[in-house]
Amino acid sequence: MLDVYLGARAYDESARLVMGIVNATPDSFYDRGRAYALTPALEQVAEMVADGADVIDVGGVKAGLGPDVPPAQEIARIEALVGCVRERHPDVAISVDTWRAEVARAVLPAGADLVNDAWGGHDPRLAEVAAEFGASLVCTHTGGLAPRTYARRVRYPDLIGDVTRFLDALAERAIAVGVAPDRIVLDPGHDFNKNTWHSLELTRRLDELVRLGRPVLVAPSNKDFVGETLGLPVDERLEGTMATIAVCAWLGARIFRVHEVRQARRTVDMVTSIIGDRPPARVVRTLP
Repeated sequence: MLDVYLGARAYDESARLVMGIVNATPDSFYDRGRAYALTPALEQVAEMVADGADVIDVGGVKAGLGPDVPPAQEIARIEALVGCVRERHPDVAISVDTWRAEVARAVLPAGADLVNDAWGGHDPRLAEVAAEFGASLVCTHTGGLAPRTYARRVRYPDLIGDVTRFLDALAERAIAVGVAPDRIVLDPGHDFNKNTWHSLELTRRLDELVRLGRPVLVAPSNKDFVGETLGLPVDERLEGTMATIAVCAWLGARIFRVHEVRQARRTVDMVTSIIGDRPPARVVRTLP
C-alpha cells in the first residue's frame, strides 16, 4: 500500500478516504440542486464532515447532458464555496471537480488540494495548473469521450488493458508537466464511456489497476450501472453503491467518492478492520 498525498496533506498507507460530493449545480442527477446556493451547500458540507468525510469534492457543472455552463459561470458557482469550506473546515481536504484549466486556476488559490479531472485530460492544460499550485490530480479513464457527451455501443476488446494504458499515459503526461508522481490518483471511470457490463468488470478486477502502484479513487455512487444491475431508480441505489464500495475497498481502492457519507464511512471502516488496518472501536464481547 502507498501513502496518499492530496496537495500538502499526507495520509498513511492504512487510510481509506471518504470523499463527499457537493454539487453546486441546479440540475444534479442525484440531489436536484440541493447545494446550488452557498448556504445550503455549506450546510451539506458540515453534515458530511460530521458524518466522517475526509475530502469534500466541489463541482459546478453536471456531468451528464444539460445546458452549457461557461467557465465564468462554473467559477462563480464554486470559488466562494471552496473558500468558505477551507475557512470552516481546515482539516478537511478539498477537491475541485472540473475539466477546465481556467476553472482550476481560479479555484485552487481559494484552498483546494486536489483537481478531480473526471473527463480524462480533455484539457491538457489542466495538469499544468495542478503542477503550478502543487495540487494532486485525479486521472480518469473516459476512453477519449468528450465532456458531457454520451456514448453508444461502446466496445472494449480488452477493457482492463485499455483502462491501464489510458491512465498510464495520462499519469506520465501529468508528470512531464510537473505534477509530483506521488500526487497522481487514478480513477477507472465507472459509467464514463462504459456500459453496465464494463463497470461491473472494472469493479471485480480493480486489483489489476491497484497494481499500477498509484492510489485509486472509485466513484460508483448511485450510478446507472448500479441501477441497471438491480433494476432500481436513482433514489434506491444505496445498497448497491455500498456493495460496490466494499468490493473496491477490499481490492485496494483508497478514495471513495460518494453522496451518502455516513453509510460509506461505516462500510469502508468495516472493510478496513476486516483487512486488519483498523482496530475495532471497542472490544468487550466475552470479556468479564
